[in-house]
Amino acid sequence: MEFRHLVSYLALAEELHFGRAAAKLHLTQPSLSQQLQRLERRLGVTLVVRTSHEVRLTPAGEVFRDHARSIVRHMERAAQAAREAADGRFGTVRIGYNFSAWQEVLPNVLVAMHERYPHIVVELSELRSGPQLAALAAGELDIAFCDGRPATAGLRHRPLMRVPIVALVGTGHPWAKLPRVDFADLAGRPCIMFAREQSPAMYDAIMAAADRRGIRLTIAHQVDDLSATAIVAATQPVVAFVSAHRGAHMAAGGLGSVAVPFAEPAPAVELHAVWREDDDPSTVRAFLTCLDSAFVRPHT
Repeated sequence: MEFRHLVSYLALAEELHFGRAAAKLHLTQPSLSQQLQRLERRLGVTLVVRTSHEVRLTPAGEVFRDHARSIVRHMERAAQAAREAADGRFGTVRIGYNFSAWQEVLPNVLVAMHERYPHIVVELSELRSGPQLAALAAGELDIAFCDGRPATAGLRHRPLMRVPIVALVGTGHPWAKLPRVDFADLAGRPCIMFAREQSPAMYDAIMAAADRRGIRLTIAHQVDDLSATAIVAATQPVVAFVSAHRGAHMAAGGLGSVAVPFAEPAPAVELHAVWREDDDPSTVRAFLTCLDSAFVRPHT
């Protein structure tokens, strides 16, 4: 049974006139009659009674009309869904992000995605930059919002904004009431550091700043978990390093910590959107389109 025969039959069932139905379908009347005959032979029943005065449906024809109408509607919806999927309007896109991306980028982009592509499901995972890049390479994420230009081959990226790195200290620390500090003042002060694989770009920016000032950081603790970092910084006389966005959030959270900016030239990282070069599905293109239109790079 061919789908076009169902469409032709429904036109005839609606018009009850071979001439008008054929014109509606852009067919000749003989062609429409042949389609009806093939359909009736396939079903083994008579669907239409045609006399010199009228065209009417048989009881079998009326039942078949209702079912055929449902089939055609389902096929039309299926075709629309396929077109939307091909156009990036249907499916799932998996997004990894860090705190700076959540604060500055994602809110407006997610609103734009909901408005333009309501049938795309956006799955969000908050991760530090290193785990994001690992998940992207493993095919577990479609787009990563992470610090620094990726060094791995096969990835495309788009720079978004500069993110300063700040010192996080407890409220009782000597730096807590200062408007800013020079990075060189870290000489001899105990610091909290994280493993480089957690955030390679931030780690390298901190170490490069130390090299420029001619100092060697005193690493008293290695703490990878950000919540634990905030607790240690709040309760011990140490200095931790976080993004300006994360620092402001931690300081406002009542955990007993303060974010202190570094004097310029302050260490900083560049926030990037990153995706796989050889895997560019329509859902990724849709998300990047919304990123282009909804994200406005902050003035620095």
